[in-house]
Amino acid sequence: MTRTAGFHTIAAVCFTILFAPSAAAATEIVPFESTNQSPLVQIYGLPGAGNAVVLPRGRTEVGLNVALSNNYAVNENSREDIILDGETTRFTVAARYGLFPGLEVGVKIPYISHSGGFLDGFIEGYHGAFGFPNAGRDQAPQNRLLYRYRRDGVEKLRIDSSGSGIGDLLLTTALQLYQEEIQGMTLNAAIKLPTGDSDQLRGSGSTDFSLWLHERTGGAFSAGNWASYGSAGILFMREGKVLPDQQKRWVGFGTLGIGWAPLEWISFKVQADAHTPFFSDSDLKEIAANAVQLIVGGTISFSERTALDIGVSEDLIVNTSPDVAFYFTLRTRF
Repeated sequence: MTRTAGFHTIAAVCFTILFAPSAAAATEIVPFESTNQSPLVQIYGLPGAGNAVVLPRGRTEVGLNVALSNNYAVNENSREDIILDGETTRFTVAARYGLFPGLEVGVKIPYISHSGGFLDGFIEGYHGAFGFPNAGRDQAPQNRLLYRYRRDGVEKLRIDSSGSGIGDLLLTTALQLYQEEIQGMTLNAAIKLPTGDSDQLRGSGSTDFSLWLHERTGGAFSAGNWASYGSAGILFMREGKVLPDQQKRWVGFGTLGIGWAPLEWISFKVQADAHTPFFSDSDLKEIAANAVQLIVGGTISFSERTALDIGVSEDLIVNTSPDVAFYFTLRTRF
């Protein structure tokens, strides 16, 4: 069995333990609330894909997103060495509101925790069960927290003690460009404010601005409803406080996904998130490489207004995003 096949098996298990709600409306196929949770990337204002249909005027959606990511990456060359070993949990309270017809505004407030975590043993066992290499993970101290980067003999970054606190606040807006039933396109913008502690990797110390387009199309066939979606945009960052001499000012990002709803209360989704590097002047891909992660999972609709997303991510370009991350988003509208 390949690593990808085993990854898909684990994702499928997430759904076998769930049962159908007693009553639910047709599941809306929307993107996962996922972005790269690498300790060096999650500090910036990289937005999620958003939604291709804005809320009607006067309607509100609130949600709680939990992203639990396990990092293990060790690399070095003649000038640099990096260790990213630990777990990061990101709790985000999100809200969006239909301000005018075709226009919504929103806010995302994150709470970030870095720790040694508890998933190392599970991941090593999973790798062993399916014959995957641990790439040195089993030789490192279990449940250790150490995020460290050294360059030319100088330690540029070090986090080795657990801590938690508020992250950087994200303000969002979306303008409906067109809509026809479930199909639509939005123009989205966001600004990230430096409210988190950059010394503890809970923020970047920079103010970031992003602009992106998001589109969704879909339809119905005999086996259920389907939808595909995609987004593409650009992120501008002022100079921050994390590796400022290597930080880039511009980053491109995008998302592609497809979903299938065989029943009214459940849908399955596959999504890829990608972005260009946030840093330069490095030969380590943990610092200065393009990143692509794959998320598989789905949505359970509990009612017409309330749904739960469950997703598991894998780093398609190894060590540019967490080895594994779990995403849970509970959202409701009123």
